[in-house]
Amino acid sequence: MAAGATLVLDAADELHARIGDLAAQLERDFRTAVQANLYASWTANEGFGTHWDDHDVVVVQVDGTKRWRLYGPTRVAPMHRDVEAPEPLPDEPIADLVLTPGDTLYVPRGWWHAVAAENGGGSLHLTFGLQSTTGADLIGWLADTLRTHQAVRADVPRLGTARQKQDFAESLLKLITTELETEGVVDRYAEFRDATEQPRQAPSLPYVDGVPASPGLPVRLLVSRASVTRDPDGQVVLTAGGEEWIFAAQVHAMLALLLDGRSYRLGELAQASGVRVEQAAAVVTELVAGQVAHVGTVTT
Repeated sequence: MAAGATLVLDAADELHARIGDLAAQLERDFRTAVQANLYASWTANEGFGTHWDDHDVVVVQVDGTKRWRLYGPTRVAPMHRDVEAPEPLPDEPIADLVLTPGDTLYVPRGWWHAVAAENGGGSLHLTFGLQSTTGADLIGWLADTLRTHQAVRADVPRLGTARQKQDFAESLLKLITTELETEGVVDRYAEFRDATEQPRQAPSLPYVDGVPASPGLPVRLLVSRASVTRDPDGQVVLTAGGEEWIFAAQVHAMLALLLDGRSYRLGELAQASGVRVEQAAAVVTELVAGQVAHVGTVTT
């Protein structure tokens, strides 16, 4: 995508392995989805004008220089779908910075900023957008979890009496209040977000139909916030990409090893769990089929 004198490559984390690794590490650290965009500029013109974003941004200057004028927020926690727009930005910035290669800048959600290549020279930088997780998101999740209750599934008494409408509203209030007062409700929502994180796309060619028992094959997870637990029967449960996989207890170690996002050879995974390479390959085959793991080719 191009904007004025700026060329933008969206989702650079899907196209460049090292950028994807950094985005994945940010996801593990901050427990939210992260997308990296690459911006190339050649003139001193501002590509997008003075604006604010509805998510936090981490900027990494890669090449050349970039001037950032920061004005601060004029509305607390603005949202993409908000009830009102922020107030106009101040006349003067609170910070006027020039980033050089290797510099990193954090821009919070809602902060007005203007960006341009310094002195019209070439500039290349990455922005890592951290998806916001708001109270509105939690309430939406809560509404879905409460569908198990008849009162939530019932029709709204639009044509009922005033008493019926009030009783209906009070029944919902009781359910919602009870749920919000439950200890750990925020943690449960965070776990739900982690469990439903969508994997980055990376086809495991030529192993999409099955992973051979080759000890040198590198394997990594395509999700950053997967979890490995045990069920009441002692079996291992891997939760990733909105799905669950249940395996025998002895593969716990190999799955736990993959949680750090690094690439491990199939032989290393087998050794960690004390299983045969063929058994490790069968586990990885299921994860590749579910598009939550990637198998590369052996390099020398």
